[in-house]
Amino acid sequence: MKLKVARLSGGREAQEKVRQGVLADAAVCACETGAGRKAAGVDPLLKESNRNRLRRIEGQVRGLQKMVEEDRYCADVIVQIAAVQEALRGVARNLMKNHLHHCAAKAITGRKPQEAAEMYDELLELIYTHLR
Repeated sequence: MKLKVARLSGGREAQEKVRQGVLADAAVCACETGAGRKAAGVDPLLKESNRNRLRRIEGQVRGLQKMVEEDRYCADVIVQIAAVQEALRGVARNLMKNHLHHCAAKAITGRKPQEAAEMYDELLELIYTHLR
């Protein structure tokens, strides 16, 4: 399969390219590959966006370590912790969107009721425990 990937800054532009069909072949559901629990076909733009976000978060965490070492004002540290937590939630939302669009949609609309039931359970568990 040939991938038609455009280099974009992320978010809305990437979604528009997907709607236009430029990236339609880019993401292959990991469920189709038999790769088990490894995400083998994540959209390349989403992956790059998540990697960039995680690098930024890594820098924020290093900044937090420095703030603690320097005995910075507690409220300032707490505000920065909240910013890191929100950034991580953003990555989780991106991953959840991709998971719903590919693996979950395939399992739920497939012909195997057991697979659909397992996917419903997995999604509920993710929502209840991680995406509050």
